[in-house]
Amino acid sequence: MEDYSWSDPPSRFAFPIAAAGLPLIFGAAFATLILALLGMSVPALIGLVATFGICGFFRDPDRVIPTVPDAVVSPADGRVIAAALTDGGPFFEGECRKISIFMSVLNVHVNRAPVEGRVVRVRYRPGQFVAADRRDASGRNEHNALFLQTDNGRSLCVVQVAGLIARRIICRVQAGDRLLRGQRFGMICFGSRLDLYLPREIRLQVAVGDRVSAGSSILGTFESLPSGS
Repeated sequence: MEDYSWSDPPSRFAFPIAAAGLPLIFGAAFATLILALLGMSVPALIGLVATFGICGFFRDPDRVIPTVPDAVVSPADGRVIAAALTDGGPFFEGECRKISIFMSVLNVHVNRAPVEGRVVRVRYRPGQFVAADRRDASGRNEHNALFLQTDNGRSLCVVQVAGLIARRIICRVQAGDRLLRGQRFGMICFGSRLDLYLPREIRLQVAVGDRVSAGSSILGTFESLPSGS
């Protein structure tokens, strides 16, 4: 039986909400209240539905994180749309394994660290906003790359990629910060994807079409390093 731990302290609330969504929620709720006071029943009902919809999108549930040695957990909720060997391009030196996770508007959009380690570099690039599930979205769309290094020297990269509707990438860490496996580091608003570039020696435990949850789903485990490495 697997053991689990908390990477972030559990919320004090029954329905945790990401801080980035609070202004939108309060704004929608205030507009709904004004419409109701003016006796505009139908617009007020629409506003109420919209308010609950925004609450649902910005939900930020607590997650327990598996403590399996050398495991890599999913950085996002969603569906695996790619899991294959590829050239790392600007995100990884040489050949690597790339896992892409597509987040629909119905998924939780809070992103979590796939491993425990240090943030080596954060690199943001503006770009287009084509559909995030397209193969060329990684290179064309606005994105933010988080370069990480584990305590035993393995390098990997997590890339937040904006989607067709997404217009805001949030990343709350910077170079030099240390992250625990499964710890929250940011989110993308309204439909997007996460690309994860990993060393070749990882043993994948997911395939295209699988549904994964940020922090709690194991994507794969690293092969043990040779003695003395």
